[in-house]
Formats: sequence, C-alpha cells, structure tokens
Amino acid sequence: MQSATSDERKKDTREKIQLGGLVVKAGLRHIDKAVILGALLEAAERLNDETERARFAALGKEAFENGSKEAGADERPDRGNAGNPVRDDRD
Repeated sequence: MQSATSDERKKDTREKIQLGGLVVKAGLRHIDKAVILGALLEAAERLNDETERARFAALGKEAFENGSKEAGADERPDRGNAGNPVRDDRD
C-alpha cells in the first residue's frame, strides 16, 4: 500500500511541476503570486463560457506551438517594470 501512496505523491508532484512550468511559459515567473492566483480565478470563471474556453484553448495551443513567451519577456528595454510589481518572497 505504501507503494501506491508513493506513486500518488510522485504523480501529484509531477503535475504541480508541470503547472508551474505553464506559469513560467506564460512569462509570469516574476509576477506576484496573488496576481497570478487572481488571474487564474478569473479565468476559471470565464471557462464556463464555451466561447471563452475556445479562445483560451486557441491561445494555449498557439503558445505551445510557438515556444515560450518567457524568453526576454521581462528584458525589453522599452517597457520597464513599472506596471509589474515584483515580489521575491519564495514560499
């Protein structure tokens, strides 16, 4: 029985790592965790609308096909970080 629990924990850990990778892929690595959670909560509500669900799916599919958005997302000299409060409080 311990093996099943260990396998479940490994599966859970892998899923969490993959979900974290999606946050990075979206270019949100350095965004405040509360902002990310708020955006996800808003998106979760919008997923009840089939049109929004299809729009999100298309955006996600395009992102997977075109690679990471993170590369250089925070390094554009013309943008600065004034609109992106960064917290470096790692839990």
